[in-house]
Amino acid sequence: MSLGPRLDLRQSQSLVMTPQLRQAIALLQASNLDVAAFVEQELERNPLLERSDAETIATAPRDDPAADGLAEPAPPPDAADIAKSDHLADGALDADWSNVVDTGEAFRSGSGGGFDTDDLDGLDNMGAPGPSLRENLAQQIRLTFDDPQEQLIAGAMLAMLEPSGRLTVDVTAMAARLGCAPARVEAVRRRLQRLDPPGMFAANLSECLAAQLAEQNRLDPAMQALLDNLELLARRDLASLRTRCGVDAEDLAEMITELKRLDPKPGAGMDSAPATVIQPDVLMRAGPDGGWILELNPETLPRVLVRQGFAARALVATRDKDSRAFIQEKLATANWLARSLEQRANTIMKVSAAIVGRQDGFFRHGVEFLKPLTLRDIATEVEMHESTISRCTSNKYIATPRGTLELKFFFTQAISGTAGGESVSAAAVRARIKSLIEHENPSAILSDDQIVTVLRQEGVDIARRTVAKYRDALSIPSSTVRKRDKEGKAASA
Repeated sequence: MSLGPRLDLRQSQSLVMTPQLRQAIALLQASNLDVAAFVEQELERNPLLERSDAETIATAPRDDPAADGLAEPAPPPDAADIAKSDHLADGALDADWSNVVDTGEAFRSGSGGGFDTDDLDGLDNMGAPGPSLRENLAQQIRLTFDDPQEQLIAGAMLAMLEPSGRLTVDVTAMAARLGCAPARVEAVRRRLQRLDPPGMFAANLSECLAAQLAEQNRLDPAMQALLDNLELLARRDLASLRTRCGVDAEDLAEMITELKRLDPKPGAGMDSAPATVIQPDVLMRAGPDGGWILELNPETLPRVLVRQGFAARALVATRDKDSRAFIQEKLATANWLARSLEQRANTIMKVSAAIVGRQDGFFRHGVEFLKPLTLRDIATEVEMHESTISRCTSNKYIATPRGTLELKFFFTQAISGTAGGESVSAAAVRARIKSLIEHENPSAILSDDQIVTVLRQEGVDIARRTVAKYRDALSIPSSTVRKRDKEGKAASA
């Protein structure tokens, strides 16, 4: 066998992460407001795109291409060069998105195939300044709360947070809407006040300042008395304040100076733009047949139309090769954007409908009926990849009868059922443990082993150490401590 150099011709297929594909991924993961901002940029630099709004549709029906040149997006001139694939090798996108994968060569300016790579800042750079305050808080919530029920409650509060950082909601009404105890909602709100920056989620100025002082270990009884009498400070009634706080004039002056160093509105000024109330991407309401009706929020849904008629007339009237190439490129870009927005909307609706169907019990009865749910469950149901579901549920909110919630909050850990029975959500198990302990007989305190027995009789296969872990997470003491406390209360009564 001889060794030597030789030439081999080999044919193979490969998938290329083209600029259009990267933008499709970014479009799916971005919120409606971010996509709307990106669409505004495209409208400014592409003369073949037109905003789709009530006036445009009324004056130029989509089925009339000649009316102002508006029509449904058509395949671009070089559509034959764009091939379909099942999904990327790493599972980035599903077949529904694969029509933007170029199997021949990368897109080039003037090729009639799509974007110039120099213009592809778009969504990738829109978040360059860093995450917003609301995004930071959402991340802190996921790290702070292990219990999916508490994560969901915290997410509902985050959605209702005012730009100043205040949370002026009725805890009792919110608890009724979420189907849980008011004490639990209030406990979550108190924990939220310790997030960074401290003082967020406070009901009033006094509570906001108290949270900041507590973080600095400066909330002593005198300072608390000052916070309880801020109306006297506003009236400059210093004599009454000295009496209420039990301090002299010098101490009171130092306390007031310390208050002035605090931030009365910790939510304001943290981002380059003021914090805004979350706009839901999906709207949900009860249907007349007892089901649920879902629709995309028309106020934030970005929509565009392609001026096909104008492009056709321009191509007919133009003989210059460079000008025709420019028109064809802009037409291909416009068609791609219109198709991508439509596909994005369809994907969000499909995934949202699957989540609502799986969590029907929560919407009807409350947090305790939250079912175990994973990305794979939804991916299997809608026949998409798990990474697509993850992107689709990121930064997306749904307005439900129980409040505006992030789609990611509906995914919870599962606990197996006994004898091959149906799995149960970990959140529901925690709620059941809390309920059993709250209603236990003072003369027969439940041990962790007894709680395990009760849960297994109810079809939940759970270990004693798991019960102990969940009980600790709920800040519930052991049976020995509970028994001693209740015996002490009975004796004192």
